[in-house]
Amino acid sequence: MYQPLPLFLTISDSHIHGLGLFAKDEIPAKTNLGIGHVKDARFEDGWIRTPLGGYINHSDDPNCIIVENEDTLSLSTNRCIAAGEELTVFYTLYIPQ
Repeated sequence: MYQPLPLFLTISDSHIHGLGLFAKDEIPAKTNLGIGHVKDARFEDGWIRTPLGGYINHSDDPNCIIVENEDTLSLSTNRCIAAGEELTVFYTLYIPQ
């Protein structure tokens, strides 16, 4: 069965911008959260965003990092994330609207 987000994440109102990704449970450091973007030249900016990539908000002091692979960008935690905390990443792929 398709699961758009890991069971330990949810989408909710963000104080940063619109909607954001939030931890339902504590998430350990260095946890691979999954694929956030898939390379595809047919789309604006050359990427298709998954729910992870579409709802994670930018921060200058992020708790997640982007891990670049050949055709995907994955997200990983760079520290322990507390339950209820918003997940953020420093990104420069495109300008958020």
